[in-house]
Formats: sequence, C-alpha cells, structure tokens
Amino acid sequence: MLPAVAAALTVLLAGCTVGPDYKGAPTTTNASSFKRAPDGVVATAPGVAAWWVALNDPQLTALIEAGIDNSPDLRAAQARVRQARAGLTQQQSNALPKVGATVAYLRTREPDLSSLSGGSSGSSGRGPVALYLAGFDASWELDLFGGTRRAVEAASAEADASEADLADTHVQLAAEIGSAYVGLRDQQQRIAIVRKSAELEEHVLSLTEQRRERGVSSQVDVERVRTQVENTRNALIPLDAQIAESLDELALLTGREPGALDDMLKQPAPLPALPQTVAVGDPAQLLRRRPDVRAAERRLASQSAQIGEREADWFPKVTLFGSLSYSAADPGHLVRKDNLTWLGVPYLQWNAFDFGRTKAKVDQARASFDEAQAKYESTVLGALRDADVALSRYGHERENVVSLRTVEGSATRAATLTEQRYRAGTATALDWIDAERTRYTAEQNRVQSDAQLIKDYVALQKSLGLGWEGTASAQ
Repeated sequence: MLPAVAAALTVLLAGCTVGPDYKGAPTTTNASSFKRAPDGVVATAPGVAAWWVALNDPQLTALIEAGIDNSPDLRAAQARVRQARAGLTQQQSNALPKVGATVAYLRTREPDLSSLSGGSSGSSGRGPVALYLAGFDASWELDLFGGTRRAVEAASAEADASEADLADTHVQLAAEIGSAYVGLRDQQQRIAIVRKSAELEEHVLSLTEQRRERGVSSQVDVERVRTQVENTRNALIPLDAQIAESLDELALLTGREPGALDDMLKQPAPLPALPQTVAVGDPAQLLRRRPDVRAAERRLASQSAQIGEREADWFPKVTLFGSLSYSAADPGHLVRKDNLTWLGVPYLQWNAFDFGRTKAKVDQARASFDEAQAKYESTVLGALRDADVALSRYGHERENVVSLRTVEGSATRAATLTEQRYRAGTATALDWIDAERTRYTAEQNRVQSDAQLIKDYVALQKSLGLGWEGTASAQ
C-alpha cells in the first residue's frame, strides 16, 4: 500500500510546476491602420522578402548580398544564436540523469606493526598491496516542482530572442547599405553637376576675356567671373571627400577593407528607381513582423519562466543516486560477482531556513519580469512611432520632389533666356552665370530630394522590419 501511495505522490508532484504560466505579451495598441500613410501606400501586407529587389539596381542587390555573406556584425549575431542554442541544450540535459564511470588502480604498503607487538626490530612488514577498481554511478534530480522545466522554458525563449536579434541585424545592415549606396549615387550626380557648372563658367570666363580684349567688357567683369569659377571649383573638394567616405563606409558594411569597392563603384550611376506603390500592412502585422518586437516579447517570456525557476528553490529537491562497482587485488578477477558492490539511495535537500535568500531571488526575478514588460511596451511604441514617422517623411518628401521639379523647370527656362540675352548683348556675363548657377542649384536640390526620397523609402522598409526573411538563420 505505502509503495503505491509513494509512487502516486511522485507522479502527482512530477506534474506540478510552480511559478506563473506565461499568457503572452500585453496588448499595447488597438490601431487598425497607420494614420500618416500617404497616397501610393497600400494597406496590403508586405512580404518579408528582400525589399531592395524592388529598386531594380543590380549593384545595390550585390552589395547587400555581400554584406549578408561577409559582415562581422552578422557573424557575431550568429555566434550569439549558437551560444543561446547551446544554453538551451544544457538546460535540457539537466533534466536527464548524470552517469559517470570510474577506473582506478591503487598501490600501497602496509606499515610495519611488529615493533608495536614486541617482534623483531629487523622485520620489514608486508609487501605492497595492489587494488583495482571499476564502476559506474548515476544521479537523477527529480523535477518535482518544475524548476528544471522552467529553466528549459526560459532558455528556449532566450534562444528565440537571439534568433530575432539576428534577424534585426539583417534589417539594420540592409538599411544601412541601402542608405549609404543611395548617398554615394547622390554625391556622384551632384559632383557631375558641379563639374558641368565649372565648365560652363570657364567658357563664360573665356568669352568675357575676349570681350575685354575687344573693349566690350572691363577687367572688373573678368575678375568677377573668375571669382565665380574658383568658388565653383572649391565646391568639388568636399564632394570628393564625401564620395571617398561613402565608398569606405560601403566597404566596411560589406566586410571589406577600405578602397576595396572603388573600382566597382567609382563610375557614376543613376539613382535606384522607386516602385509605384508601397505595401505597409497594418500596425498589428508590423508588431508580428518586426524582429526587435519579437525579441522583446521572447525575453518577456524568458523572464516569466525564471520566476518559476526561482520559486522552485522554496521546495525540497529529491535526488536518486546509484553506484555499481567492482574491486579486486587481481585484475583478472575484477569482474566477478563476489567483487561487486552496489549502492542505491534517494536523498532529499531542502533549504528550509535560508534567511530570505530564496525570497530575494524570487523578488529579483519578478522585478526583472516587470522591467522586461516595460521594455516590451517601449519597443512596441517605438516601432509604431518609427513607422508613423517614416510614412510621414516619405509622403512629405514626395511632395518636395514634385515642387523641386517645378523649380528646376523654371530655372532651366530662365537660364536659357538669359544666355540668349547675353549673346544678343543685352545681359552681362554675371547675369548669365547667376542664371546658370540658379539652374544648377535647382538641379542639385532636385537630385538631393530624389535621393532623400529613396532613403526615406529605405527607412520605411527598416521601420516595417523588412529585409530578413529566411536569411537570418545562424550558421
């Protein structure tokens, strides 16, 4: 009767798991759509596929793929995933018995006891004694109150969080490469505009010098035009420096040494082409998709499990221990039934009086859970803020592009008319240069706005948590 009761009690206790059961992350928003979504943005759910493919720029695609293959930051994130998975395996192993083997050879000499019994002082006692030992031992801590199960639950959630961190590293890296690449193409286009402006001003300077020789223009006019030419040439210097910085930044992001991409990217190329529409989905989809939100939710689950892990220390721990060993003076007689020794014993440990140590650990775990919950809520609100700001900037920059294209058209017409007046002798060289500089400035502003719009598109993809798909697995 008693063995049956003991067995039933063991089964009952084995199904007991202390601590709170995780119910999922708290709901922080009920929004069904983004408030600042501009025209051209659709509410259909975007895929988590590579967003850069939609820009139809093979070099950008090649750079991002190279970054995914070579980035040290990604390798570090992959290593952290492997560490977390190894930690989970370790916790799972703690629920299994621990088995060890022992093999030993002992050799000793017994002391000479004859002098103590009045025997001859020349007696040397017995010779050396040899003993051979071989055995196995096993121990198994019964997880009666679920402390080990909670530890496995916490480690599993932490491994999931590390995988989400890896996905977030993919998102960040792709966005940084995309933004740096667009910045490079923007700088190359603007420096080409400045060079064309310098060439035109040098031509005007040559014409003005010819007019001075004919007595039509003065030396003052020549010096003014020369000053404009030098100012334009000086504008090339910072743009050259910015291009070098962008090339080195792209090399770093793709895991290469400075200068490695110069030959590949030194030739100017057009800005990537934006798609006609952008799919953003809704806030609920965003929260399920963004890796940083998923990582925060998994760490919240881990902290919840750690409360139960700490609460299990309040209860007794029962360990089953068993040992099986052989011992003999002759190795040939070692494995004999008569030389077998075995031991089997359950033993109980209970820190019944720990003077508040366990309670302090439980309180720490609960406080850590509260902190993780606050961080999760902050991450959610930050994600919604990021998407809302990115949508707003994208919409306003599109309006800015339209406005700057109108300004560029007007400046181009004004420059053409001023050139005609100059050649007819009704406008000065400075009038023509001023009109051309206004046109080139308008063109530069439009190019910058085009580039900023693409950067805003990249930032929008980043805020939506896109760009990781299945590429974020640890290697």
